[in-house]
Amino acid sequence: MGRLFGTDGVRGVANADLTAELALGLSVAAAHVLAEAGTFAGHRPTAVVGRDPRASGEFLECAVVAGLASAGVDVLRVGVLPTPAVAYLTGALGADLGVMLSASHNAMPDNGIKFFARGGHKLADELEDRIETVYEQHRTGAPWERPTGAGVGRVRDYDEGFDKYVAHLMAVLPNRLDGLKVVLDEAHGAASRVSPEAFTRAGAEVVTIGADPDGLNINDGCGSTHLGLLKAAVLEHGADLGIAHDGDADRCLAVDGAGEEVDGDQILAVLALAMREAGTLRKDTVVATVMSNLGFKLAMEREGVEMVQTGVGDRYVLESMKAEGYALGGEQSGHVIVLDHATTGDGTLTGLMLAARVAATGRSLADLAGVMDRLPQVLINVPDVDKSRVNTSAELAGAVAEAERELGATGRVLLRPSGTEPLVRVMVEAADIEQARSVAGRLADAVKSALG
Repeated sequence: MGRLFGTDGVRGVANADLTAELALGLSVAAAHVLAEAGTFAGHRPTAVVGRDPRASGEFLECAVVAGLASAGVDVLRVGVLPTPAVAYLTGALGADLGVMLSASHNAMPDNGIKFFARGGHKLADELEDRIETVYEQHRTGAPWERPTGAGVGRVRDYDEGFDKYVAHLMAVLPNRLDGLKVVLDEAHGAASRVSPEAFTRAGAEVVTIGADPDGLNINDGCGSTHLGLLKAAVLEHGADLGIAHDGDADRCLAVDGAGEEVDGDQILAVLALAMREAGTLRKDTVVATVMSNLGFKLAMEREGVEMVQTGVGDRYVLESMKAEGYALGGEQSGHVIVLDHATTGDGTLTGLMLAARVAATGRSLADLAGVMDRLPQVLINVPDVDKSRVNTSAELAGAVAEAERELGATGRVLLRPSGTEPLVRVMVEAADIEQARSVAGRLADAVKSALG
């Protein structure tokens, strides 16, 4: 069996790769592994379970709840809420485990399972590995001790989760948003109720699009992966800015008043300077990934902010932040972690803080985001290749070396296997967009040739 856990939980086509049986089995295994680790010692364990609005989440939620309860874990079912809300509630309610059912920005047929440890933090790699091992043991017939009678887990709906999470967002917002007009694109996803409620309570005039989930339309032509509708809506309504989330709302991208995209690097830059001004940017350092635009690094150097880089994936950003005590980190894709207020990327919180900076300074988002100049960057996803050989193919290494010689000091190349999908991502940065496109196209062909 190949490794089930990717960089962000277990994902696959629901009811094909990610079945009810797998969801149930992983939940049982997670309960046993955490029990072995001493997480449940001395008390009756509790788990928080939430999901995004995908149709498949309905039966997968039932499977997860059944697995946990059968292993003796009480379950608080919070329903459709963002991933960061489930993480927050896991910590705020003192739960021993959190489970989120979502495939984030992936298309509707996919779904995923993400586990949170006590406190709302993502599970360590070694715990995920152990869960896989125990799952496989159970799947192949190894017996496990099943509680009976009063020992089985009890299940109840926790409807208060929505208000508790929104109240948390309001409590950490640095200032109100009165006078701002904001368009929110909810991707027909998990924040379709939460985000408009939070921005409205904060005082903004809110226009909402993509907030009518039907179980099938999540991320469909909208949200942070498709900004066209948001750009048009911002211009149509004369809004100050627009905010786009993905399906589980752990991401935030933005659009300024002129309809121009503001990506995760620019958002990080704006928030880094705001937090430094407020004295909350610990060690005057921001954590980003190797995918961050070179323009972001240059802007932070100019502003006197240190930049630490990690591998791609918000879990690696978070690991660096926790290890060194940093307060802010994130990805170009819009995962932004404000560690004083969240244990994972929180798109709604990020959007609120970005809007709060606009409101507090009286400056436009375009002006604030202008702190950095984005170098032209081209990203090509190459599907249906053996992504496991990205770092071992001599043919591909030669193509990369040739590209790097051509770009010299004015650009860079990054090839990496996706952690959640069967493809390789080719990223090329250059001073000239046409050169970036040309080099990226040749490298994408090289990936197909070497790994296809």
